[in-house]
Amino acid sequence: MANTATNMRLKLPITCFILEIILIILFGVLVQYDNETDAKKWHGMTHGNHSDHQKDVEHKDYENDFYYRYPSFQDVHVMIFIGFGFLMTFLQRYGFGSVGFTFLIAALALQWATLMQGFFHGMHHGKIEIGVESMINADFCTGSVLISFGAVLGKTSPVQLLIMAVFEVTLFAVNEFILLSLLGTKDAGGSMTIHTFGAYFGLMVTRILYRPNLDKSKHRNSSVYHSDLFAMIGTLYLWMFWPSFNSAITAHGDDQHRTALNTYYSLAACTLATYGMSALTAHDGKLDMVHIQNAALAGGVAAGTAGEMMLTPFGSMIVGFLAGIISVLGFKYLSPILESKLKIQDTCGVHNLHGMPGVFGAIVGAVTASLATKDIYGEGMEDVFPLVYDEKVKRTAAYQGGIQAISLAVTLGIALVGGLIVGFILKLPIFGTPPDNLCFEDNIYWEVPGDEESHEGHLTTVRTEEIAMPEATEKLNS
Repeated sequence: MANTATNMRLKLPITCFILEIILIILFGVLVQYDNETDAKKWHGMTHGNHSDHQKDVEHKDYENDFYYRYPSFQDVHVMIFIGFGFLMTFLQRYGFGSVGFTFLIAALALQWATLMQGFFHGMHHGKIEIGVESMINADFCTGSVLISFGAVLGKTSPVQLLIMAVFEVTLFAVNEFILLSLLGTKDAGGSMTIHTFGAYFGLMVTRILYRPNLDKSKHRNSSVYHSDLFAMIGTLYLWMFWPSFNSAITAHGDDQHRTALNTYYSLAACTLATYGMSALTAHDGKLDMVHIQNAALAGGVAAGTAGEMMLTPFGSMIVGFLAGIISVLGFKYLSPILESKLKIQDTCGVHNLHGMPGVFGAIVGAVTASLATKDIYGEGMEDVFPLVYDEKVKRTAAYQGGIQAISLAVTLGIALVGGLIVGFILKLPIFGTPPDNLCFEDNIYWEVPGDEESHEGHLTTVRTEEIAMPEATEKLNS
């Protein structure tokens, strides 16, 4: 370890054990299987019209929601642990931290998210009922936390990350409840609830944790050939499974089918726009791997809100194309301004991949919702815009579009204020944060093969002179 302040010998075990014990107790008191998971309830469930003369027909096992939702859950799960984890391995000396802390944060967040989302959405007679859909929703919440992790990557301790996750999951659930339950917002793929919230929460946290002397670790805040290659693994996993991510909890049938298709074409168009813009913005016309790793995914983010709607295939392609352009321009020109002028040190560029495309996606969703008509949707309006379909509510499509826009403002407000408060909490000196000159370095918190420590606890350096000047060294030894 570099010093005793970053020693996790007691801090991390205490944090992990206390949090997990609390979770176990809360699960024991509050959580139970839902009707499709509980053995007694599932086998006692019937469908059809109950009457004295006609016995209800029992459900078939293959009708269990598990068989409809679990494939999507698997895809989302892969995105969370492999996609997000490996996407952040671009730093040359922070591969363990990127993948390892993703694993840690996600394991905590999905448990806490199950409880927090259950408090707002899944309470039945004082119990939180869980099943495969709650697993998907917990992963969505976890994804938002990992987006925030990208903004503070390499500059925070594992204890800080766990504390951040606890607060962010709570605020995420509150924001989600306000949008989806109170306002009736439609946001199937989470352009607002997941990407915009996670990005701007993380950006505010990293602003509060601003390090004026971070240039002391500047030589580590960069990639090498193999680290960029590892990051592309994360990109490709995310790219391939993003249609599942956006469509995972939409209504069965045409809704889920349409959401996956819209996302599929948005990503494809976004990728071509990314390659074109990357070459165009380089003075020598060469592609920048940072753009390819990140901006090519912006189409998935931007299609999140409107993906469920009748966006049309060519509309999806336009959205993806514009998202790719916006994201590359953000990486090339906006990120340096944010760091120099606003002091926002965004390690992964989450503002360019999740922030701006998320806002763009929310705007697209608002416009698309305001144009919805019965002629376009038919009876499908009931699935996509149930409050517009319900004549008793008397909500017009234009009003729904306004609600979508208001939801974006609410999300930004909760994310920024929440990030501000949590940022100040994380500044407390008890969490073992790394010093400015040892950021983006694995061996502070990890045993790294090949690295040895001297008796004083500092890393021993390789005698580079012997490598660079073998003849002189040989002469000196003789």
